[in-house]
Amino acid sequence: MPLCQSSVKKRVLVLLLKSAHAFIPVISNRALGKLERDAMVAALRNFELSDPDVGQLRCLLHGPVGAGKSSFINSVNNVFQGRSTHIALVAAASGTSFTMKYKTHYFQGRKGEKRLPFAFNDVMGLETQTNGLHPDDIINALKGHLPEGYEFNPLHPLSDQKEEYIQNPSLSDKTHCLVSIVTADTISRMNKDVIDKMKHIRAEASKLQIPQVVVMTMPDKACELVNRDVKRIYYSKAIKEKMQICSNELGVPMNCILPVKNYHEEGMMDDDMDILILNAMTQIMNFANDYIWDLQQHA
Repeated sequence: MPLCQSSVKKRVLVLLLKSAHAFIPVISNRALGKLERDAMVAALRNFELSDPDVGQLRCLLHGPVGAGKSSFINSVNNVFQGRSTHIALVAAASGTSFTMKYKTHYFQGRKGEKRLPFAFNDVMGLETQTNGLHPDDIINALKGHLPEGYEFNPLHPLSDQKEEYIQNPSLSDKTHCLVSIVTADTISRMNKDVIDKMKHIRAEASKLQIPQVVVMTMPDKACELVNRDVKRIYYSKAIKEKMQICSNELGVPMNCILPVKNYHEEGMMDDDMDILILNAMTQIMNFANDYIWDLQQHA
């Protein structure tokens, strides 16, 4: 009995689909994650600056002692080097700041490449009352007045009367994005003195129209779901609640709070951790570059 035309078409379609399926490889979630990670790395390596003369977009990291500022710097470098690195010294455990000098951390490109188009400045951690970094020195850093290697003094910020004070900083010396580092597991019980200092610094950055983000570290300590699988961070109610607390305490919009898991005890690189770090870096770079572009329009 002859087949009707529609039946023939259906059989041909089934055969074509089976044939196609035989030649299309099944891509695992892990492979997709690797592709996404590599694409994000390539985009940041080839990031085009609004003003090439700036050299690197300068990002100033600040926050409470032990929040993971130096670990974030190392984690970013790990992603681009594809291995464990330690360009910023990290204390195993301490109630006081481990960073004592103002230092610019540059990031090495691939062989034959120059530096990557961004740099981080790590500063002494914020503490209660007169301990830790003086907020005025962070404001000095925002404006580009701190020299490389400047040694922090919690009681006496750098004065414009000092010889080492940079009187006429270039755009390259100034901060292009302020990055506040806080921990997800302690944000709800941060000391009021530290919160007030951070809010004061944010207010001064806002006067300068410097963009600001919060990098929220240690999400695995705030949520068991994330501790088991870092990809679950996107679905975690606990992490969303921590982000909301952070937004309320510091006055930062939710879309500017970027959760990441720093490399700390991991022996191997992890694509899912890398993607969180790269997502944060992409937003930081875009904000900093927009700031440079806006300055050019009003020059």
